[in-house]
Amino acid sequence: MPTTKKTLMFLSSFFTSLGSFIVICSILGTQAWITSTIAVRDSASNGSIFITYGLFRGESSEELSHGLAEPKKKFAVLEILNNSSQKTLHSVTILFLVLSLITSLLSSGFTFYNSISNPYQTFLGPTGVYTWNGLASFVFVTMILFVANTQSNQLSEELFQMLYPATTSKGTTHSYGYSFWLILLVILLNIVTVTIIIFYQKARYQRKQEQRKPMEYAPRDGILF
Repeated sequence: MPTTKKTLMFLSSFFTSLGSFIVICSILGTQAWITSTIAVRDSASNGSIFITYGLFRGESSEELSHGLAEPKKKFAVLEILNNSSQKTLHSVTILFLVLSLITSLLSSGFTFYNSISNPYQTFLGPTGVYTWNGLASFVFVTMILFVANTQSNQLSEELFQMLYPATTSKGTTHSYGYSFWLILLVILLNIVTVTIIIFYQKARYQRKQEQRKPMEYAPRDGILF
Protein backbone atom coordinates (compact mmCIF):
# COMPACT_ATOMS: atom_id res chain seq x y z
CA MET A 1 0.00 0.00 0.00
CA PRO A 2 1.24 3.54 -0.73
CA THR A 3 2.19 5.87 2.09
CA THR A 4 -0.19 8.58 3.22
CA LYS A 5 2.05 11.25 1.70
CA LYS A 6 2.08 9.51 -1.68
CA THR A 7 -1.69 9.03 -1.59
CA LEU A 8 -2.31 12.71 -0.87
CA MET A 9 0.12 13.96 -3.51
CA PHE A 10 -1.15 11.67 -6.25
CA LEU A 11 -4.76 12.43 -5.34
CA SER A 12 -3.93 16.12 -5.74
CA SER A 13 -2.51 15.35 -9.18
CA PHE A 14 -5.60 13.31 -9.96
CA PHE A 15 -7.86 16.27 -9.24
CA THR A 16 -5.77 18.65 -11.37
CA SER A 17 -5.74 16.12 -14.24
CA LEU A 18 -9.48 15.60 -13.89
CA GLY A 19 -9.94 19.37 -13.86
CA SER A 20 -7.97 19.58 -17.11
CA PHE A 21 -10.22 16.92 -18.65
CA ILE A 22 -13.39 18.74 -17.58
CA VAL A 23 -12.14 22.09 -18.90
CA ILE A 24 -11.28 20.57 -22.30
CA CYS A 25 -14.79 19.07 -22.45
CA SER A 26 -16.25 22.54 -21.89
CA ILE A 27 -13.92 24.01 -24.53
CA LEU A 28 -15.12 21.45 -27.06
CA GLY A 29 -18.77 21.97 -26.15
CA THR A 30 -18.97 25.77 -26.21
CA GLN A 31 -18.88 28.09 -29.22
CA ALA A 32 -17.46 31.24 -27.62
CA TRP A 33 -14.02 30.83 -29.19
CA ILE A 34 -14.05 34.01 -31.24
CA THR A 35 -16.29 36.86 -32.32
CA SER A 36 -15.38 38.47 -35.63
CA THR A 37 -16.80 41.88 -36.44
CA ILE A 38 -16.94 42.48 -40.18
CA ALA A 39 -17.70 45.94 -41.53
CA VAL A 40 -19.92 45.58 -44.61
CA ARG A 41 -21.29 47.69 -47.41
CA ASP A 42 -23.95 46.89 -49.94
CA SER A 43 -26.06 48.87 -52.38
CA ALA A 44 -28.50 49.96 -49.70
CA SER A 45 -26.55 50.64 -46.51
CA ASN A 46 -23.48 50.15 -44.33
CA GLY A 47 -23.22 48.15 -41.15
CA SER A 48 -21.53 45.30 -39.34
CA ILE A 49 -21.86 41.54 -39.23
CA PHE A 50 -20.94 39.67 -36.05
CA ILE A 51 -19.87 36.04 -36.38
CA THR A 52 -19.37 34.09 -33.16
CA TYR A 53 -18.28 30.49 -33.43
CA GLY A 54 -16.36 27.63 -31.86
CA LEU A 55 -14.95 24.41 -33.23
CA PHE A 56 -18.28 22.98 -34.34
CA ARG A 57 -21.08 25.55 -34.36
CA GLY A 58 -21.58 29.26 -34.62
CA GLU A 59 -24.03 32.11 -35.01
CA SER A 60 -24.06 35.30 -37.03
CA SER A 61 -26.07 38.51 -36.73
CA GLU A 62 -26.28 41.68 -38.80
CA GLU A 63 -26.59 45.34 -37.83
CA LEU A 64 -27.26 47.87 -40.61
CA SER A 65 -27.40 51.66 -40.54
CA HIS A 66 -30.37 51.60 -42.94
CA GLY A 67 -32.85 48.99 -44.02
CA LEU A 68 -33.79 45.63 -42.57
CA ALA A 69 -31.10 43.28 -41.32
CA GLU A 70 -31.27 39.57 -41.97
CA PRO A 71 -32.30 37.38 -39.04
CA LYS A 72 -29.66 35.56 -37.01
CA LYS A 73 -28.10 32.59 -38.74
CA LYS A 74 -26.91 29.44 -37.00
CA PHE A 75 -24.40 27.25 -38.81
CA ALA A 76 -22.12 24.24 -38.49
CA VAL A 77 -18.56 25.39 -39.15
CA LEU A 78 -17.24 22.36 -41.02
CA GLU A 79 -20.42 21.93 -43.04
CA ILE A 80 -20.45 25.36 -44.68
CA LEU A 81 -16.72 25.44 -45.43
CA ASN A 82 -15.67 24.16 -48.83
CA ASN A 83 -12.76 21.76 -49.22
CA SER A 84 -10.33 24.57 -48.48
CA SER A 85 -7.21 25.12 -46.41
CA GLN A 86 -9.38 26.71 -43.70
CA LYS A 87 -11.44 23.54 -43.35
CA THR A 88 -8.34 21.33 -43.27
CA LEU A 89 -6.61 23.41 -40.62
CA HIS A 90 -9.80 23.65 -38.57
CA SER A 91 -10.14 19.85 -38.65
CA VAL A 92 -6.53 19.45 -37.49
CA THR A 93 -7.25 21.90 -34.64
CA ILE A 94 -10.16 19.72 -33.49
CA LEU A 95 -7.99 16.60 -33.74
CA PHE A 96 -5.26 18.03 -31.51
CA LEU A 97 -7.80 19.12 -28.91
CA VAL A 98 -9.39 15.65 -28.87
CA LEU A 99 -5.91 14.14 -28.40
CA SER A 100 -5.39 16.49 -25.45
CA LEU A 101 -8.70 15.32 -24.02
CA ILE A 102 -7.60 11.68 -24.24
CA THR A 103 -4.20 12.34 -22.66
CA SER A 104 -5.82 14.27 -19.78
CA LEU A 105 -8.14 11.33 -19.16
CA LEU A 106 -5.19 8.91 -19.17
CA SER A 107 -3.27 11.18 -16.80
CA SER A 108 -6.26 11.14 -14.45
CA GLY A 109 -6.33 7.36 -14.54
CA PHE A 110 -2.61 6.99 -13.90
CA THR A 111 -2.54 9.44 -11.00
CA PHE A 112 -5.54 7.83 -9.32
CA TYR A 113 -4.03 4.36 -9.76
CA ASN A 114 -0.80 5.53 -8.13
CA SER A 115 -2.73 7.01 -5.20
CA ILE A 116 -4.08 3.58 -4.22
CA SER A 117 -1.22 1.26 -5.23
CA ASN A 118 2.51 0.95 -5.89
CA PRO A 119 2.74 -0.23 -9.51
CA TYR A 120 5.64 -2.51 -10.39
CA GLN A 121 5.79 -1.36 -14.01
CA THR A 122 7.78 1.85 -14.39
CA PHE A 123 5.47 3.32 -17.03
CA LEU A 124 2.44 3.01 -14.74
CA GLY A 125 4.20 5.22 -12.18
CA PRO A 126 5.39 8.84 -12.47
CA THR A 127 6.91 8.12 -15.91
CA GLY A 128 3.45 7.53 -17.33
CA VAL A 129 2.11 10.68 -15.71
CA TYR A 130 4.96 12.70 -17.24
CA THR A 131 4.31 11.12 -20.63
CA TRP A 132 0.59 11.86 -20.76
CA ASN A 133 1.00 15.40 -19.46
CA GLY A 134 3.76 15.98 -21.99
CA LEU A 135 1.47 14.84 -24.78
CA ALA A 136 -1.22 17.10 -23.36
CA SER A 137 0.86 19.96 -24.78
CA PHE A 138 -1.19 19.28 -27.91
CA VAL A 139 -3.64 21.75 -26.36
CA PHE A 140 -1.08 24.54 -26.86
CA VAL A 141 -0.72 23.48 -30.51
CA THR A 142 -4.52 23.80 -30.76
CA MET A 143 -4.27 27.39 -29.60
CA ILE A 144 -1.59 28.24 -32.17
CA LEU A 145 -3.44 26.53 -35.03
CA PHE A 146 -6.70 28.33 -34.28
CA VAL A 147 -5.02 31.73 -34.18
CA ALA A 148 -3.15 30.97 -37.41
CA ASN A 149 -6.37 29.88 -39.12
CA THR A 150 -8.28 33.01 -38.11
CA GLN A 151 -5.55 35.62 -38.49
CA SER A 152 -3.44 34.40 -41.41
CA ASN A 153 -5.78 31.98 -43.15
CA GLN A 154 -8.86 34.24 -42.80
CA LEU A 155 -11.28 31.64 -41.48
CA SER A 156 -13.84 34.25 -40.38
CA GLU A 157 -13.77 35.91 -43.80
CA GLU A 158 -14.36 32.54 -45.44
CA LEU A 159 -17.38 31.91 -43.19
CA PHE A 160 -18.65 35.41 -43.99
CA GLN A 161 -18.47 34.72 -47.73
CA MET A 162 -20.43 31.49 -47.27
CA LEU A 163 -23.10 33.13 -45.10
CA TYR A 164 -23.44 36.47 -46.94
CA PRO A 165 -22.28 35.94 -50.55
CA ALA A 166 -23.84 39.16 -51.86
CA THR A 167 -22.25 41.44 -49.25
CA THR A 168 -18.90 43.21 -49.55
CA SER A 169 -16.48 43.26 -46.61
CA LYS A 170 -14.67 46.48 -45.63
CA GLY A 171 -12.50 45.01 -42.88
CA THR A 172 -12.49 42.50 -40.01
CA THR A 173 -11.58 42.63 -36.33
CA HIS A 174 -11.36 39.64 -33.99
CA SER A 175 -12.08 39.19 -30.29
CA TYR A 176 -11.24 35.83 -28.71
CA GLY A 177 -13.78 34.50 -26.23
CA TYR A 178 -13.60 32.60 -22.95
CA SER A 179 -13.61 29.19 -24.64
CA PHE A 180 -10.32 30.05 -26.32
CA TRP A 181 -8.69 31.48 -23.18
CA LEU A 182 -9.67 28.42 -21.13
CA ILE A 183 -6.84 26.65 -22.96
CA LEU A 184 -4.43 28.58 -20.73
CA LEU A 185 -6.16 27.08 -17.68
CA VAL A 186 -5.63 23.60 -19.12
CA ILE A 187 -1.92 24.32 -19.58
CA LEU A 188 -1.69 25.61 -15.98
CA LEU A 189 -3.42 22.49 -14.60
CA ASN A 190 -1.03 20.24 -16.53
CA ILE A 191 1.96 22.13 -15.15
CA VAL A 192 0.61 21.81 -11.60
CA THR A 193 0.10 18.05 -12.08
CA VAL A 194 3.70 17.55 -13.18
CA THR A 195 5.05 19.83 -10.44
CA ILE A 196 3.32 17.81 -7.71
CA ILE A 197 4.83 14.55 -9.03
CA ILE A 198 8.28 16.16 -9.25
CA PHE A 199 8.06 17.18 -5.57
CA TYR A 200 6.93 13.66 -4.66
CA GLN A 201 9.84 12.05 -6.50
CA LYS A 202 12.31 14.48 -4.97
CA ALA A 203 11.06 13.69 -1.45
CA ARG A 204 11.13 9.97 -2.22
CA TYR A 205 14.70 10.18 -3.48
CA GLN A 206 15.83 12.04 -0.36
CA ARG A 207 14.17 9.43 1.86
CA LYS A 208 15.98 6.62 0.03
CA GLN A 209 19.27 8.44 0.44
CA GLU A 210 18.65 8.72 4.17
CA GLN A 211 17.95 5.00 4.38
CA ARG A 212 21.11 4.07 2.44
CA LYS A 213 23.44 6.32 4.41
CA PRO A 214 22.11 6.48 7.96
CA MET A 215 25.49 7.50 9.41
CA GLU A 216 25.56 10.72 7.39
CA TYR A 217 22.30 11.82 9.00
CA ALA A 218 22.99 10.49 12.48
CA PRO A 219 23.66 12.89 15.42
CA ARG A 220 27.33 13.77 15.94
CA ASP A 221 27.26 12.36 19.52
CA GLY A 222 26.03 9.04 18.18
CA ILE A 223 28.88 8.84 15.69
CA LEU A 224 31.48 9.51 18.42
CA PHE A 225 29.92 6.85 20.61
